Amino acid sequence: MKNGPVALLFHTVFAAFLLAPMVVVCLVAFTPEGFLALPTNGFSLRWFRKIAEYPDFIRAFQSSLMIAALSSVIALGFAAPAAVAIARYRFFGRDALAALFMSPLMIPHVVLGIAFLRFFSLIGLSGTMTGLVIAHVVIVFPFALRMVLASAIGMDKRIEDAAVSLGASRVTVYHRIVFPLMLPGLASGFALSFIQSFDEVTMTVFVASPSTTTLPVRMFNYIQDSIDPLVCAISALLILGTVMLMVVLDRLYGLERLFVGDTRG
Repeated sequence: MKNGPVALLFHTVFAAFLLAPMVVVCLVAFTPEGFLALPTNGFSLRWFRKIAEYPDFIRAFQSSLMIAALSSVIALGFAAPAAVAIARYRFFGRDALAALFMSPLMIPHVVLGIAFLRFFSLIGLSGTMTGLVIAHVVIVFPFALRMVLASAIGMDKRIEDAAVSLGASRVTVYHRIVFPLMLPGLASGFALSFIQSFDEVTMTVFVASPSTTTLPVRMFNYIQDSIDPLVCAISALLILGTVMLMVVLDRLYGLERLFVGDTRG
């Protein structure tokens, strides 16, 4: 069923509404002025070159990548068996356990940040990379679990039983059947967890230290003291990097196949 003109117009307006802030940020990043201005009197790479004069941003970017990657992988490592257990088995406290895993979604990140700050201060992890990774694992775990759980619920256990009846070992069943069926959930869980971790500011402000500052926190601290297009230039580079990553993934594997599954008949 095709969309009518009204539906197409609505979708176009809605997409434009979502993209407008990013377009404005990217345009402001090319301004030659020393302040936020749009429209401008021309385009310049001045603020992109200015990034090289602030190595703190580069170090913060590297820290953000490391923390987001580690926390996403660790969260998936816990989310995969938890999702299989919740989806496949019925046991006492199953619903309570699922609610406990999802509880970080219901707690304000300010409260979590204060709690982590107090807890890490008591055990000696305050301001360390280990403490940041642990805190981010707690934050992103519900997102990873939700995505993997969706894949686990959709799996037909009879396929595994048929493979076992034909002589396949449990290891073979996992690698040839379970893992491919869960791959869309794992991929989307990792992507969503990575984005949540990379963009996290509210909780990280309390846990980070000058030596372990993430890029969003560093940008937040910068705009408190300076109002210039430097942050817009950094944001434009992040947007460009994200678009390039999506294009590469689509060329190498296919975004639909990666996040939805194999759609071939």
